[in-house]
Amino acid sequence: MNRVFALWGLLAAPLLIGPTVAAEKAAIPDFTGAWARNAFNMEAPASGPGPLANLRRVGKDATAYILGGDPVPLVGDYKNPILKPQAAEAVKRWGEHSASGHDIPDPSNQCHPFSPPFLLGMEQVVRIAPLKNEVVMYYSQDDQVRHIHLNASHPARLMPSAMGHSVGHYEGDTLVVDTVGIRVGPYTIVDRFGTPQSEAMHVVERYRLIDAEEARKAQERHELTAGRVGGKEGNNPIDASYGKGLQVQVRIDDPNVFTAPWSAIVTYRRTPMAWDERVCAENNYSPFDPEFAHVPTAARPDF
Repeated sequence: MNRVFALWGLLAAPLLIGPTVAAEKAAIPDFTGAWARNAFNMEAPASGPGPLANLRRVGKDATAYILGGDPVPLVGDYKNPILKPQAAEAVKRWGEHSASGHDIPDPSNQCHPFSPPFLLGMEQVVRIAPLKNEVVMYYSQDDQVRHIHLNASHPARLMPSAMGHSVGHYEGDTLVVDTVGIRVGPYTIVDRFGTPQSEAMHVVERYRLIDAEEARKAQERHELTAGRVGGKEGNNPIDASYGKGLQVQVRIDDPNVFTAPWSAIVTYRRTPMAWDERVCAENNYSPFDPEFAHVPTAARPDF
């Protein structure tokens, strides 16, 4: 009799396990495809410490640029309590620099890698490709690429890199991405306001699909102060018929720069635009800003 029950258990096991495995696979959200927004910077959370605001985009002038592109100058709120004194001084200094008519050197205008979390506030289009053992994220501006290693751990001895080392796993309908080991280069900053960062930077992102209408409202709310790049139509077309949006909840922690961890949001909507190559122009030169004069010069004649 025991053998009969044992045999029945072996035969029934696939029937019991099969639906469970199928349900787990079905629970993994489909982030495949291209997602876009038409604004820079990260969105403020509903409550708690959040990203720096632009002091030039507050009060009666807060909505002046919703259809007028990128609101500059970039004068970060150096009094935000998340900033340690040295970081606050750097933000104040860069704000004065921007207010005087100059651009703040950053990875975008200096043709350097977009390290997290700057990448999240700067990039407007991301294409996500979920694979068996990783999720690859392609960003349109300057063709930045990230590899998220699924169900893996950070190595004990980690060599810092521009994108850092990212590991991810799914929690129900959410992709959780944990990134450490971000190398600090000459232009590595947290945001477009010049907030510095150290190699202690730790970024956690939580990706989930939301209702398209919720995504639209979130984007338009952010554009009230961040501006809509590309004017009324936007820089990137949006597929208004697509029923889902993509929202990223970000937690940022760098004890060498910030007094406490803080959070932000990035909201995308589906875009039908074809992928195009946008390579940063080398040796870019601006006659109005000598800091961007990167044209090589010879110390002596070649002949």
